[in-house]
Amino acid sequence: MKNKMQMFAAATAMIMIVACTQKAYVQKDETVNFSTINTYSWADGDNDKNYNTKRPNQNDLRDRKIHETIDKYLQAHGWKEVKENPDVYMVFDVVVEKEQKDISTPVYSQPYTRWYYYPVGGRWMPIMYPSSFLGYNNRTETVKEGTLTITLMDPKTDKTIWQGWSTTEIYRAKITDREIDRNVEAIVNKLKKF
Repeated sequence: MKNKMQMFAAATAMIMIVACTQKAYVQKDETVNFSTINTYSWADGDNDKNYNTKRPNQNDLRDRKIHETIDKYLQAHGWKEVKENPDVYMVFDVVVEKEQKDISTPVYSQPYTRWYYYPVGGRWMPIMYPSSFLGYNNRTETVKEGTLTITLMDPKTDKTIWQGWSTTEIYRAKITDREIDRNVEAIVNKLKKF
Protein backbone atom coordinates (compact mmCIF):
# COMPACT_ATOMS: atom_id res chain seq x y z
CA MET A 1 0.00 0.00 0.00
CA LYS A 2 2.85 2.36 0.88
CA ASN A 3 4.56 1.68 -2.48
CA LYS A 4 1.34 2.50 -4.35
CA MET A 5 1.03 5.82 -2.52
CA GLN A 6 4.66 6.67 -3.31
CA MET A 7 4.17 5.80 -6.98
CA PHE A 8 1.00 7.92 -7.11
CA ALA A 9 2.83 10.87 -5.50
CA ALA A 10 5.74 10.52 -7.94
CA ALA A 11 3.40 10.35 -10.94
CA THR A 12 1.50 13.42 -9.72
CA ALA A 13 4.76 15.33 -9.25
CA MET A 14 5.91 14.44 -12.79
CA ILE A 15 2.60 15.60 -14.28
CA MET A 16 2.88 18.90 -12.41
CA ILE A 17 6.46 19.43 -13.59
CA VAL A 18 5.57 18.72 -17.22
CA ALA A 19 2.49 20.96 -17.01
CA CYS A 20 4.55 23.88 -15.64
CA THR A 21 7.33 23.58 -18.23
CA GLN A 22 7.55 26.50 -20.63
CA LYS A 23 7.11 25.54 -24.30
CA ALA A 24 9.64 26.66 -26.91
CA TYR A 25 9.59 26.28 -30.68
CA VAL A 26 12.43 26.25 -33.20
CA GLN A 27 13.20 26.65 -36.86
CA LYS A 28 16.59 25.67 -38.22
CA ASP A 29 18.66 25.38 -41.36
CA GLU A 30 18.98 21.64 -42.00
CA THR A 31 22.29 22.09 -43.85
CA VAL A 32 24.14 23.37 -40.77
CA ASN A 33 26.03 21.02 -38.43
CA PHE A 34 25.11 22.46 -35.02
CA SER A 35 27.40 20.10 -33.10
CA THR A 36 30.43 22.13 -34.26
CA ILE A 37 29.10 25.41 -32.82
CA ASN A 38 30.72 26.28 -29.48
CA THR A 39 31.38 30.02 -29.58
CA TYR A 40 29.14 33.03 -30.10
CA SER A 41 29.25 36.78 -30.20
CA TRP A 42 26.45 39.29 -29.78
CA ALA A 43 25.54 41.12 -32.99
CA ASP A 44 25.40 44.83 -32.23
CA GLY A 45 23.65 46.65 -35.05
CA ASP A 46 22.92 49.69 -32.85
CA ASN A 47 26.41 51.08 -33.46
CA ASP A 48 26.37 50.42 -37.19
CA LYS A 49 25.63 53.56 -39.18
CA ASN A 50 23.94 51.62 -42.00
CA TYR A 51 21.30 50.03 -39.79
CA ASN A 52 18.80 51.42 -37.31
CA THR A 53 17.91 48.52 -35.02
CA LYS A 54 16.58 50.56 -32.08
CA ARG A 55 13.14 49.28 -31.23
CA PRO A 56 10.43 51.79 -30.26
CA ASN A 57 9.50 49.79 -27.13
CA GLN A 58 13.10 49.14 -26.10
CA ASN A 59 13.60 48.62 -22.38
CA ASP A 60 17.28 48.70 -21.45
CA LEU A 61 16.83 47.02 -18.05
CA ARG A 62 14.77 44.16 -19.52
CA ASP A 63 17.16 43.76 -22.44
CA ARG A 64 20.21 43.56 -20.14
CA LYS A 65 18.44 40.90 -18.04
CA ILE A 66 17.63 38.85 -21.14
CA HIS A 67 21.22 39.22 -22.39
CA GLU A 68 22.66 38.07 -19.04
CA THR A 69 20.22 35.15 -18.79
CA ILE A 70 21.02 33.92 -22.31
CA ASP A 71 24.75 34.13 -21.50
CA LYS A 72 24.21 32.18 -18.27
CA TYR A 73 22.34 29.30 -19.95
CA LEU A 74 24.61 29.11 -23.00
CA GLN A 75 27.72 29.01 -20.83
CA ALA A 76 26.12 26.34 -18.63
CA HIS A 77 25.78 24.27 -21.82
CA GLY A 78 29.47 24.75 -22.65
CA TRP A 79 29.29 27.65 -25.11
CA LYS A 80 31.79 30.49 -24.85
CA GLU A 81 31.33 34.15 -25.73
CA VAL A 82 34.19 35.50 -27.86
CA LYS A 83 34.94 38.90 -29.37
CA GLU A 84 36.53 37.68 -32.62
CA ASN A 85 35.77 34.84 -35.05
CA PRO A 86 32.64 33.40 -33.41
CA ASP A 87 30.89 30.34 -34.77
CA VAL A 88 27.59 32.29 -34.71
CA TYR A 89 26.23 35.74 -34.06
CA MET A 90 23.48 35.93 -31.44
CA VAL A 91 20.48 38.29 -31.54
CA PHE A 92 17.29 38.40 -29.49
CA ASP A 93 14.01 40.25 -29.80
CA VAL A 94 11.00 40.78 -27.55
CA VAL A 95 7.51 41.54 -28.84
CA VAL A 96 4.60 42.30 -26.53
CA GLU A 97 1.19 42.21 -28.20
CA LYS A 98 -2.45 42.12 -27.24
CA GLU A 99 -4.19 38.94 -28.35
CA GLN A 100 -7.75 37.67 -28.22
CA LYS A 101 -8.14 34.53 -26.11
CA ASP A 102 -11.25 32.31 -26.14
CA ILE A 103 -12.21 31.05 -22.69
CA SER A 104 -14.76 28.29 -22.02
CA THR A 105 -16.01 27.84 -18.48
CA PRO A 106 -18.22 24.87 -17.57
CA VAL A 107 -21.60 25.76 -16.09
CA TYR A 108 -23.43 23.57 -13.55
CA SER A 109 -26.86 23.81 -11.97
CA GLN A 110 -27.22 24.39 -8.24
CA PRO A 111 -27.69 21.23 -6.15
CA TYR A 112 -31.02 21.10 -4.36
CA THR A 113 -32.91 19.07 -1.80
CA ARG A 114 -36.55 17.99 -1.96
CA TRP A 115 -38.50 16.79 1.05
CA TYR A 116 -40.93 13.85 0.82
CA TYR A 117 -43.26 12.46 3.45
CA TYR A 118 -42.37 8.85 4.31
CA PRO A 119 -45.66 7.31 5.52
CA VAL A 120 -44.15 4.09 6.93
CA GLY A 121 -41.86 5.96 9.30
CA GLY A 122 -44.27 8.84 9.76
CA ARG A 123 -41.70 11.52 9.02
CA TRP A 124 -40.30 13.77 6.30
CA MET A 125 -37.17 12.55 4.40
CA PRO A 126 -34.77 14.69 2.36
CA ILE A 127 -33.60 13.59 -1.09
CA MET A 128 -30.50 15.36 -2.39
CA TYR A 129 -30.25 16.11 -6.12
CA PRO A 130 -26.64 16.87 -7.18
CA SER A 131 -25.73 19.59 -9.63
CA SER A 132 -25.73 18.68 -13.31
CA PHE A 133 -23.69 19.90 -16.24
CA LEU A 134 -25.56 22.52 -18.30
CA GLY A 135 -22.95 23.46 -20.91
CA TYR A 136 -20.22 26.05 -21.34
CA ASN A 137 -20.06 29.80 -20.87
CA ASN A 138 -17.88 31.08 -23.76
CA ARG A 139 -16.25 34.49 -23.78
CA THR A 140 -13.34 36.30 -25.41
CA GLU A 141 -10.78 38.25 -23.40
CA THR A 142 -7.93 40.49 -24.49
CA VAL A 143 -4.64 39.35 -22.99
CA LYS A 144 -1.02 40.52 -23.32
CA GLU A 145 1.45 38.02 -24.70
CA GLY A 146 5.21 38.44 -24.76
CA THR A 147 7.27 36.54 -27.31
CA LEU A 148 11.03 36.16 -26.85
CA THR A 149 12.94 35.16 -29.98
CA ILE A 150 16.61 34.14 -30.03
CA THR A 151 18.29 34.06 -33.44
CA LEU A 152 21.64 32.55 -34.49
CA MET A 153 23.25 33.94 -37.63
CA ASP A 154 26.14 32.67 -39.71
CA PRO A 155 28.94 35.28 -39.36
CA LYS A 156 30.17 34.68 -42.92
CA THR A 157 26.83 35.11 -44.72
CA ASP A 158 24.67 36.97 -42.13
CA LYS A 159 21.93 34.43 -42.82
CA THR A 160 19.73 33.07 -40.05
CA ILE A 161 20.61 29.44 -39.33
CA TRP A 162 18.51 28.86 -36.19
CA GLN A 163 15.65 30.62 -34.46
CA GLY A 164 13.91 29.70 -31.21
CA TRP A 165 10.96 31.43 -29.61
CA SER A 166 8.69 31.14 -26.63
CA THR A 167 5.46 32.97 -25.80
CA THR A 168 4.15 33.79 -22.33
CA GLU A 169 0.93 35.41 -21.22
CA ILE A 170 1.85 38.56 -19.26
CA TYR A 171 -0.29 39.36 -16.24
CA ARG A 172 1.62 42.46 -15.16
CA ALA A 173 2.68 45.69 -16.85
CA LYS A 174 6.16 44.30 -17.67
CA ILE A 175 7.82 40.94 -18.26
CA THR A 176 9.22 39.69 -14.95
CA ASP A 177 12.69 38.24 -14.37
CA ARG A 178 11.13 34.86 -13.65
CA GLU A 179 9.30 34.85 -17.00
CA ILE A 180 12.52 35.85 -18.77
CA ASP A 181 14.41 33.02 -17.04
CA ARG A 182 11.80 30.37 -17.90
CA ASN A 183 11.57 31.42 -21.55
CA VAL A 184 15.34 31.63 -22.09
CA GLU A 185 15.87 28.24 -20.43
CA ALA A 186 13.23 26.61 -22.65
CA ILE A 187 14.72 28.08 -25.83
CA VAL A 188 18.37 27.26 -24.98
CA ASN A 189 17.40 23.69 -24.01
CA LYS A 190 15.93 23.27 -27.52
CA LEU A 191 19.16 24.63 -29.02
CA LYS A 192 21.34 22.10 -27.20
CA LYS A 193 19.27 19.14 -28.45
CA PHE A 194 20.89 19.43 -31.87
